[in-house]
Amino acid sequence: MKTNLLNDCYEQFVTENIRKNMKRNDIIQELSSFFHVKELVCQHTYARFGEASWQFLDTDWLHCLLIIRRDILKAPMTCNNGSNYTQRGLRCNVCELVKSKTKTYLSAHILGKAGDFSVKGMTAEQARELIKKNAQLLPCNIRMEDGVSWLHFDVLPQW
Repeated sequence: MKTNLLNDCYEQFVTENIRKNMKRNDIIQELSSFFHVKELVCQHTYARFGEASWQFLDTDWLHCLLIIRRDILKAPMTCNNGSNYTQRGLRCNVCELVKSKTKTYLSAHILGKAGDFSVKGMTAEQARELIKKNAQLLPCNIRMEDGVSWLHFDVLPQW
């Protein structure tokens, strides 16, 4: 019994360390089975940079997205879908939400550190609760918005 417990603890420790130490290319490769990069960036960015648009997305944010999608929520997630939702991931300077600003506007979305998602089969609140329950699986701290009908999370450090 004691040996099994030690083996389980060791296996969990190794698994968590592998998850937390993934390389960027491995993260992108795994994420590609769940998302196409054009779902995570605005249409303007994808039109100009295509597959190279991955370069604008923060590694910590991509890693958290992978863990949230694959290991925590285990459900399809929608960011940008090309019609109803077009500015829920990375936003550039010509996106409507950005270009309409009259003052300096910096957000986690502009920095490639945020996304807004719908999760199939659950409300945003249910998704937030599952993520909170499993936060130890994430490679870094995240911030989530409360009181909205979508799941927003970002990795922008809070000051």
